[in-house]
Amino acid sequence: MKLTTAGESHGKGLFAIYEGLPSNLKIDIEEINKYLALRQSGYGRGGRQKIEKDKVEILSGVRNTLTLGSPVALSVINRDYANWQNTMAPEGADISLKTLTKVRPGHADLTGMIKYDQTDARNILERASARETAIRVAAGTIARQYLRVLGVEISGYVKCVCGVEDTKEYSFNELERAKEEPLFMLDSQKQTTAMALVDELKKEGDTAGGVIEIRVKGLKRGFGSCMQYDKKLDARLCSALMSVQAIKSVEVGLGERVGYLRGSQVHDEIYYENDEYLRKTNNAGGIEGGMSNGEEIVLRAAMKPIPTLMKGLNTVDYITKQPCSAASERSDVLAICAAEIILESVTAIALAEVVSERLGGDNIAEVIQRYVALK
Repeated sequence: MKLTTAGESHGKGLFAIYEGLPSNLKIDIEEINKYLALRQSGYGRGGRQKIEKDKVEILSGVRNTLTLGSPVALSVINRDYANWQNTMAPEGADISLKTLTKVRPGHADLTGMIKYDQTDARNILERASARETAIRVAAGTIARQYLRVLGVEISGYVKCVCGVEDTKEYSFNELERAKEEPLFMLDSQKQTTAMALVDELKKEGDTAGGVIEIRVKGLKRGFGSCMQYDKKLDARLCSALMSVQAIKSVEVGLGERVGYLRGSQVHDEIYYENDEYLRKTNNAGGIEGGMSNGEEIVLRAAMKPIPTLMKGLNTVDYITKQPCSAASERSDVLAICAAEIILESVTAIALAEVVSERLGGDNIAEVIQRYVALK
């Protein structure tokens, strides 16, 4: 499978071509739109979410809700383009209307302008924007539907917002309840504290980030490889999570804590009961030697605070080289709920690719048959 995306934040829309999907996979468009709506939800979001009401349009590769085996083309149209057409239209535009030269710390602005020989940061930020992830959520929901027919499910929740941390452990079945909460947190007391902090940060013109946990249930052992470094499942999944804007750290299982503990406290002992190998702990996070071991996959990602601050950080004007305050685009205080949905989606995309590489199959019946036959 291969996913290619295109589109700018304030351009005509966001687009994707998804290759390698088997035929006869049933596509639930309403579920795609549900996840697109969830991506726009959450406490601390800004004004852009009131303008854009994302809906997917399937342009090719699906007929009567079933994939054809040909590339699937998707689009999510930007409603806000009507307000930006004069400065963003590819056919011709007055770019002086929205030129940005006060480069923002924490963004791609400065490095991107130098790398791509630009004098307007808008030519960088429009593609670097997290708005791009809307189309990955659409494609990721299709990947989720592919995995679901094999009995593989993906979910997650928010563990921490700007230092307000939920240290409790939850079963996989409890996680979906997080989608009903304003910050996708499962501890109501911690969530109330975090929401109060978000309110305070908004008044101060500041922003926040947090930590998200993603879990995968139902994946059989043996996906990924110990034979080639670039085929390791943890490497593939961590790469997918790190590809999401604002993610600065990813860990599997115990993650960083393995560096502070003894081997006897880290490694999951193996047992054989009722004709089955099993582990009674899951410190490895479901991945050993670069391969799934049949346990739940546990991933965590840290999202940095949104770098567009309303109060503006110290920077330099790219043209005049004079000190100034960074430009402030319309922004959120916190987008942790969006990030959680996006991380579920990119996990699904990466995992579907790994599963497809092992199973092959031109139609979904072949894929299911091959997966069922695995030990």
